[in-house]
Amino acid sequence: MNEGIAQSLPSKGMVLIAGNSHPEFAKLVAKYLSVPLGSVSVGPKSNNETGVEINETVRSRDVYIIQTGTKNVNNDIMELLVMMYACKTSDARTINVIMPYLPYCKQSKMRKRGSIVSHLLARLFCRTGLNRMITIDLHKKEIQGFYNVPVDNLRASSFLIQYVTSNVSDYRNAVIVARNAAAMQRATSYSERLRLPLAVIHGEEHSESERSDGRNSPPPLQLSGGGDSAVAVEGGRTSGDEKSRRSRLDSARYSRPGQYQGMNYFPPLMAKEKGPMHLVGDVSGRIAIIIDDMIDDVEQFAAAATELKERGAFRVIVMATHGLLSADAATKIEASDINEVVVTNTVPHEVQKMQCHKIKTVDVSVLIAEAIRRIQNNESMSYLFAHVTCDD
Repeated sequence: MNEGIAQSLPSKGMVLIAGNSHPEFAKLVAKYLSVPLGSVSVGPKSNNETGVEINETVRSRDVYIIQTGTKNVNNDIMELLVMMYACKTSDARTINVIMPYLPYCKQSKMRKRGSIVSHLLARLFCRTGLNRMITIDLHKKEIQGFYNVPVDNLRASSFLIQYVTSNVSDYRNAVIVARNAAAMQRATSYSERLRLPLAVIHGEEHSESERSDGRNSPPPLQLSGGGDSAVAVEGGRTSGDEKSRRSRLDSARYSRPGQYQGMNYFPPLMAKEKGPMHLVGDVSGRIAIIIDDMIDDVEQFAAAATELKERGAFRVIVMATHGLLSADAATKIEASDINEVVVTNTVPHEVQKMQCHKIKTVDVSVLIAEAIRRIQNNESMSYLFAHVTCDD
C-alpha cells in the first residue's frame, strides 16, 4: 500500500450507539467509558417499518451496539438487526452487540412441534454481521454454542451478593432458597459464596401434571400371542376385513420391530405429576432469599413467599438478574407476602417501580463498560470471570 495513503487512513477508533430499548442504560455505559453516544435515528416509519439512520461515520471503526430485550421484544430485535446491517454496509471494522438480557433465551429447547427460537436468533445475528455478543446471565449457558462468534456471558452475581452484604441487615441469619429444582445450581452458588444454608421448594401451588409433549401419533399395532392375527389400534377403531388384517400383520412384522408375537416392547411411560408445594430445609426465624435468574410472571414467587412465611420465615426477599416483570407483576408483588424484590437494570422497569415500592434496582452498567474497554484495548477478559465456576 502507498505510504501516503496509509498515513491518511482514519484511526481505528470505536463508536458506541444504542437502540430505543434501554437508553438510560446506554447513557450509564457511555459515562463510565467517557465516550459520547453516537448519533443514530431509530424508529418506525409511517408504514410501521423500522428505519435507521446512523449520523456519523463508522467506516473502519469498532461499533458497539447496546440493545436489550423488553416487552416490545420483536421491535427491539428488528431495530438491532437493521442497525447491525447499516453498520455492516457502511464498512464497520467490527460489530459488537451488547444485549444485557438476551430475548428468547427461554426458548432454547425443542417442545412439541415447535422450534428452538434462540438458535434461529443466533443465526440471524451472525448472518447480519455480528462479530461478538456480550450478555449477562444467560438463562441456559448452552445458548453460547448456537453462535459461531465469541459470546461473553458475564455474571451479575457479584453485584447481587454485594447488595446482600451491604443492604440486608443481619444477613448472616438468612437462608438461600431455590424456588424449584431448576434454580438449585444458582442458589447453591450464592449459598456457598455467602456461607449461608440452603433450602429448596418442590412442587407447585396447585398440583398438576407435567406439560405433555403433544406429539400424539397412533400406537403400534398389537399382535396376538400366536402371531397369526393382528389388531391395529388407530384412534380406538379395529381394522376391517381379513385382507386388511393380513396386510397390517405383514407390515407389523417387518416395519414395527417393537411389537412381535404379542410381546410389547413399548411399555407406556407413566406421566409425571408434581405434588403440592413443600419446603425442604429450615427457614424458621430466618430471612429467606429466593434466588433465580429472571422474574417474569410472579405468581410462583408469591406462592413460594406464602409457603416460606407459613414455615416461619419473618422476611422474604426475591433476587434475580433480569426483572422482566411482565403484565401486572408489580401489582401482584405489592399484594403478596414478598417483602423485597432485587433485580439489576439489564431491563428497564421504572414504571413497575412507581407501582410497587418493594422493587429495588442494582446497577450493572459498569460491568458492561469494563467489558467493552477490555475488548477495545485487546485485554484479557479473564478478570471478569474470576472465581466463576461451571455452576454459576
